[in-house]
Amino acid sequence: MKAQRRSILKRLFSSIAGVAGISAATNAVAANESIELVKTEAAPQKEAFNVVTQDDVPLFSGSTKLGNLVFVAGKGYHKEGDIKVHTEEVLKELEKELIKAGSSMEKVLKVSVFLHDLNDYKGMNEVYKGRFGNKPPVRTTVAVYGGVPGSSLVEMDCIAYI
Repeated sequence: MKAQRRSILKRLFSSIAGVAGISAATNAVAANESIELVKTEAAPQKEAFNVVTQDDVPLFSGSTKLGNLVFVAGKGYHKEGDIKVHTEEVLKELEKELIKAGSSMEKVLKVSVFLHDLNDYKGMNEVYKGRFGNKPPVRTTVAVYGGVPGSSLVEMDCIAYI
């Protein structure tokens, strides 16, 4: 009777161990399949627009997109005019790039403003205000030592979502 009880208990423990082993193996296979799915999903690719080259080598892009974000390079205005004219033209250029990328001024998250002269801050703000809707982006404004490249009184870049 004792031997029979031991035999039954051994078979019971073997069955439990077998089921636990199958369960663990199934979980391991499922985990590996999940890892493979993550590996095979394509990572978003960067898109570059208006690429500027120097000596046939890419130097920078006018804008780039990655996923649902668009990054617009600094835009300046290199013609005659005061800070208000320059700011107006720069904002128009930013808006064109954003629209081309599938975004808009209302979707801008961050703007960087580079002034040739800090005394132009008030005039720039007069034109800038309200251009990004009721929820304006965060902004950094600095006066650039040595001035903005070219003859622009202001340069701006931005980051937006699509």
